Amino acid sequence: MSSELLLIGIGAGHPDWLTLQAIDAINALDVLFVVVKEGEYDELVNFRRSLIARHRHAPLRSVELTDPPRPWRTAPDYAAAVARWRAQRLQSWGAAVERELPEGGTGGFLVWGDPGLYESTLAIVTELAASATVAHELQIRVIPGISCVHALTAAHRIPLNRQGRAVQVAPARLLRDGMPAGVDDVVVMLDGRQTFGLIDPSGLDIYWAAFLGTPDELLVAGDLATVREEIARVRAEAAAAKGWMFDTYLLRRR
Repeated sequence: MSSELLLIGIGAGHPDWLTLQAIDAINALDVLFVVVKEGEYDELVNFRRSLIARHRHAPLRSVELTDPPRPWRTAPDYAAAVARWRAQRLQSWGAAVERELPEGGTGGFLVWGDPGLYESTLAIVTELAASATVAHELQIRVIPGISCVHALTAAHRIPLNRQGRAVQVAPARLLRDGMPAGVDDVVVMLDGRQTFGLIDPSGLDIYWAAFLGTPDELLVAGDLATVREEIARVRAEAAAAKGWMFDTYLLRRR
């Protein structure tokens, strides 16, 4: 008899962004696996707990998985550092699933945003299901969530794409030399170094947001050359006040 692992997208910050399918999935769980990240933010942990308390009809057993450190922020070989981190995750998660998920049972992870967008949980769980780490067969089911990309465009009341044109979603490190050739619209993720302030702003508009869907949501939009200093200031003040920062933005060539 196979067991099942559910990856449940919980949206990018607003408690009402949990879908009916996600609520059903939460109520189907026998055990919830909770990844406790290095320097985890109590606010994000409490948000997940509030979702369970609001929508779960019966007590739910949870198992904490301590996340390995993330050394690639300073590692000279980014790809190798990520590969080591994923291998450590696979080993830790595999041991926990083998120990805590009974054969025929249903386990799950609550995944911020959507499990298929810039989220490593799906890749790790797919490897886990394909490996011999867990004795019984594992089936994976993905419950989509409202991603920060769609939350961003909704907050700014703009379409993600323009008619007949493509959109690229990219980590900020790929934009260090500016907008890619032939691309007019880029959603930028994971910009801890504020790349928007380093590239040539000529002809670009920016639609920036932080803490989407939360009471602390911040929005700034306009000509990049004009507003990038304002974004840097607002971002720094908010990060200092909260102790963490989740932001993303769309760069759009005029």
